[in-house]
Amino acid sequence: MCKRTFRFLPALALLIALVVATIPSGFAAASDTEVTIVALYRQATPVTLDTATTTEISSLDPQLGTDVVSIEVYENLFLGLTDLDAFTNQVVPELATSWAVSDDGLTWTFSLRNDVNWMHYDPASDTAEVVRPVVAGDFVYAIKRACDPRIASYYGSIAATVIAGCDIINQTSSDAMTDDQVYGDTTKVSAPDDSTVVIELQFAAGYFFSMTPMWMIRPLPQEVIEQYGDDWTDPGNIVTNGPYFVREVITGVQRTFVRNDALPTDLTDGGNIDLVRATFIEDEGTTYALYLAGQLDSAGIPDAELESVLNDSDRSKQVRQFFDLATNFFAFDYGKAPFDDVHARRAFSASIDRAKMVEEVAGGQGVPMIHFTPPSMFGAPAINEVGVGFNVEYAQAQLAEAGYPNCEGFPNIRILSTARRAAAVEFLEASVEENLGCDPGIFSAEQVEFSVQQELTSPETPSQDRPNMWFSNWYADYLDSHNFVGDVLSCNVANRFMRPCGPVDDLIAEAAAETDGGVRTQLYAEIEDLFFGEEGEFPFIPLYTPGSYVMFQPWYTGPFDTDGISGGSHWDARTIDMAAKLAAQAS
Repeated sequence: MCKRTFRFLPALALLIALVVATIPSGFAAASDTEVTIVALYRQATPVTLDTATTTEISSLDPQLGTDVVSIEVYENLFLGLTDLDAFTNQVVPELATSWAVSDDGLTWTFSLRNDVNWMHYDPASDTAEVVRPVVAGDFVYAIKRACDPRIASYYGSIAATVIAGCDIINQTSSDAMTDDQVYGDTTKVSAPDDSTVVIELQFAAGYFFSMTPMWMIRPLPQEVIEQYGDDWTDPGNIVTNGPYFVREVITGVQRTFVRNDALPTDLTDGGNIDLVRATFIEDEGTTYALYLAGQLDSAGIPDAELESVLNDSDRSKQVRQFFDLATNFFAFDYGKAPFDDVHARRAFSASIDRAKMVEEVAGGQGVPMIHFTPPSMFGAPAINEVGVGFNVEYAQAQLAEAGYPNCEGFPNIRILSTARRAAAVEFLEASVEENLGCDPGIFSAEQVEFSVQQELTSPETPSQDRPNMWFSNWYADYLDSHNFVGDVLSCNVANRFMRPCGPVDDLIAEAAAETDGGVRTQLYAEIEDLFFGEEGEFPFIPLYTPGSYVMFQPWYTGPFDTDGISGGSHWDARTIDMAAKLAAQAS
């Protein structure tokens, strides 16, 4: 194995250029000679992207994280078969150079490039070392691992809905599972050679290609995971193949990532960011003040400042408005009274004035939703075309049918949210008081970290430890309605609602296997009605598609309007004029 050490040091540009110019273009496949080179010229102050965050990364393991903050990190640490282009939003080749599909649509064969390496970065010495090339077997290992019920991967359960054999493994009790079963022949993914990956599907899923950029099917280094176990993602242990390395992750303080300049240039997106630094800042006002001081390259705008910013001739030029491909919602636990009764779920849903909620809770930055799948997703119903929405008369009638007229005798409710969503919970409490007659005292509201909420709402958590309700959201992972109704609402995925299977699940399966786009669209409208129409199940209360105003410094540019609409954004597509940034900070 050839090991090369890449030193990330400010040095003489000319000397480095001369050294790098002497390296053969095919160096990844060279012999066992150990070579140490200076691989990257950086100015005294690296080009640094400074942001603030209020959310911790749940895991650096791309098969374990479920939140958008973690998914953005995976996008920049690990390359996959394909990628969602930062500029066009189209699926484009990444490690796969080409692919072919069998006539029956069941077998996908991907041909891989052979010039991308697994890299080990040492934060202490600021050096990186080539471990070995990425090969097809790394995909086979990763996909089979994602199916393993013992690691309880949420996105593994999504892979299990489409990849042949993955469902058998994923739905087997974790206590009965063994490595021989997981990594045997049950899951139908194989590597005929180091440059070919073959994935067999359970049915001809028309949306599978849109899933191929997803993180849970990106390759992983088996030997590193086996060496370090749960600690394999620790800085200094982790081995990655993407455009950035992990330098540090300090809970509650900061996380930083440094660019991998050993990556082939055609796999980069043309940006110049050397260092990405996210500082943990809970207070929005502090974040905004640091932005105004030039210490942050982007920031949200506090509600109290929004009007003045939008009316300011200079600052308004730094503002962009975004609407996410996402839906916020209040979820119910079917397994606990009172929401084991569908009438109680319907009553709470119809008691909420979503337009008012957007104004009062989201500062007007959102679009009310009465069904789940947001606009712009393939197969999504037109906004507000399907669903009940705000209807006090309907809500009161449903609550009475549940056995609680005027909310009399309604039991206490334990509801979870992150601290950031406390205002949404307060709005819910006021809504059911005003429109259903419920005493706000029935609510026991708790604010917890998102990772804690995910653990407490896991289907594996005992019923007595689970909340009755919780605030959550779902962001698009790929641009198809199946990603919403299939990957969240189906009883066959990691079913946090504890919803029993029924006829709607058969319809979800039918829509997934349908090849006619028009028929699929009609089926998804029927599915949304079965969940959120007058006779719907209401596993949760759809609230609104979130929006936001974000400020970007004049020296910071990139494809902000297109990048990260689905999945994570690409740091290497961003550019910072570091001289302008330093000058602004100095002034």
